[in-house]
Amino acid sequence: MAARLRMERPFTLAEKVVNELTVNVKHYFSSELLQWYDQHKRVLPWRQNRDPYRVWVSEIMLQQTRVDTVIPYYERFMSHFPTVRDLAEAPEEQVLKCWEGLGYYSRARNLQAGAREVMSRHGGSVPDDTDAVGALKGVGPYTKGAIMSIAFNRPEPAVDGNVMRVLSRYFCLEDDIAKNTTRLKIEVLAASLIPDGRAGDFNQALMELGAMTCTPKSPGCLTCPVMEHCAGRLAGMELQLPIKTKAKPPRPELRLAALIKGAGEFAGKVLVRQRPETGLLAKMWELPHVLSPSGNSDDPAAAESSAPQKKRRSPQPEAGPLPGQAERQMDALCRALAEQERLLVRPHRWWMGADHVFSHIRWEVQVYEAEFGFVLSGEEPPLQLSHAPLSAEDRSGPPGRQLAAAAVASASQAASAARSASSAAAAASPSTAAAGQSLSASVEGNPLQQADRAAETGPLYGAASDRRQQLDFGDAELSAMGQALQEGTSEAHKLPDNYRWIGLEDMKELAFPNVFLRILNAYWDELEGA
Repeated sequence: MAARLRMERPFTLAEKVVNELTVNVKHYFSSELLQWYDQHKRVLPWRQNRDPYRVWVSEIMLQQTRVDTVIPYYERFMSHFPTVRDLAEAPEEQVLKCWEGLGYYSRARNLQAGAREVMSRHGGSVPDDTDAVGALKGVGPYTKGAIMSIAFNRPEPAVDGNVMRVLSRYFCLEDDIAKNTTRLKIEVLAASLIPDGRAGDFNQALMELGAMTCTPKSPGCLTCPVMEHCAGRLAGMELQLPIKTKAKPPRPELRLAALIKGAGEFAGKVLVRQRPETGLLAKMWELPHVLSPSGNSDDPAAAESSAPQKKRRSPQPEAGPLPGQAERQMDALCRALAEQERLLVRPHRWWMGADHVFSHIRWEVQVYEAEFGFVLSGEEPPLQLSHAPLSAEDRSGPPGRQLAAAAVASASQAASAARSASSAAAAASPSTAAAGQSLSASVEGNPLQQADRAAETGPLYGAASDRRQQLDFGDAELSAMGQALQEGTSEAHKLPDNYRWIGLEDMKELAFPNVFLRILNAYWDELEGA
């Protein structure tokens, strides 16, 4: 019995409010609100008519996004996809490109999936059926109520954050609006207030009042059309309502990104990659980036390096990480890209910082300019890199020197490992020992074979200066070897399928998450201004 009471309790307040509302009070709230709306409603592109497809698109875009932000995106989207059929038949990449900048890209995918369902199940027309609309991909209770009331004038409540705030204040409701049970009972209350014949206008008026007057932090009570009977204002609680528990803050992540500039035939281009087909930001394009070894900005070193970036949206190299932090991050970026992507690059300077907040993660991105080296063969096993950074001499040398020094270091380690294996095997089998000696000799005899063998058997990074002395390579040899490595592998080891070089013109076709869109736009702006 007690359990049953707990389940019923969240609905008692809503039922009490609804039951105690007199006809006069309901008429007052609805009539005053609609009169205000008729005089003050904004002229918005999705209000030109009651086409259910246009209403649907606008309501999806307006989720967690301001009206002023949505307007240009809505107009562009509708110009590309004016009908349900146009959206259903469009390539997903084109839909994502049109959505680029709005964020929450799963909304665009779900909207297109819903359009395809309308085509296959309902003959290409959004149905005048509450259950059928609610069953469409990406359509929740609010969107369903908005479509049914605005497009079809059905008396369905459309309860979003604005509506919950207005009704919580007007009826002085002290329930936590972050709870689903509170939303459900406010839906009951909102439905009881809808006047006959003007369901769509009433729901839009409620949302308009919350957006324009009954705002979260500074409600304009003196200009509110229903202030006279607002229980929250009369109780002096308009600033405390609605009650909402704070959501868990997004987890911070420090990401290291490589702005890899092309040379030769790829001069003026940048290397980008496409994300996997599922998961966060699926199939969108981005700069290659990795999670910092420090994990997140709660780490003291990471926090110190990322703190200056929070307000920065354009390149300011003088405000970047401290020199020691930049060196560590460049080493980590180079190692991680080699391990995870088989991509060997040379980061050489910090370029800019940017951040982006998802619902559950906050990316703090440190971007480093880098030069392209080469791609390791897919036949080689994953690299296991040591954490010993290259010397400053190797890092600051000619292009390719860093990669060459690293390959030399690994070759020496590989040869040493081969000698050890040969010695260990000698006690067991003379034939095995001979094979081990042959392998050691072949690896030590040729720099390119050293690099290839090193990638198969040992770490890429080690004490480069010591290995260089052991193998007696000088500056000229290192530079030549680096060039040979790059030239020798460019034909055999093509870019992975999800990588490509792009120029400014390609930005018109490829969809990027907001954070990388800002970074690349800043880069192209700087390039044009140079």
